[in-house]
Amino acid sequence: MGVYLVSVTAQDWSEPGEDGYGDVAAALNTELERRGRPPYGPPEAVRNAPGWFEEKISPSMDGFTALCRAHLTGAELSTLLDWSVLVPLPLEEEIVLPVGTAYSGDETPVAGAPRVLALAERLAGAIGLPLDAVPAGENLALSLWFMEEFTEGGARKAAEARPGPWADDPDAAFYVALYLRAAQYSLRHGCPMTYI
Repeated sequence: MGVYLVSVTAQDWSEPGEDGYGDVAAALNTELERRGRPPYGPPEAVRNAPGWFEEKISPSMDGFTALCRAHLTGAELSTLLDWSVLVPLPLEEEIVLPVGTAYSGDETPVAGAPRVLALAERLAGAIGLPLDAVPAGENLALSLWFMEEFTEGGARKAAEARPGPWADDPDAAFYVALYLRAAQYSLRHGCPMTYI
């Protein structure tokens, strides 16, 4: 069990009730309209995306939180971490919707993937994360790459070949990679991301 960060299919995004995110989608579109923005609906590309994004949230976040506090403002930290739904839209600020999900309770904070990606890229640069070596796109690829006991030595081999601050705290590096890859996936496939 545990908490997972996952992509949301177009079907689940439009499905109302407990089995979907239709209530969140409708509330988001109402808020976007109020702000003079067009509605958001996952494009056809989401239906055709190969597989889906899924990563388990399991390592300690202590080192990651300390890293964020060292390199981000309080508002930036909130942008990076205080959302329940991530959408591939350029949002200037978080939107708090008056509907809940199983993970978010009575309200659903929504953030824009472009801002989350920019912040994650800044953190990746700060720790020298070798992004060309970090997996992307396959389910649980990051979780397995960073949990050495389950890998062929992915993160360990990368750390030996390319040492740096990222290798000193693999848990913090995992979260940097997680938010970066989630935002990239959201933008590439035009799909929302959420926690389950």
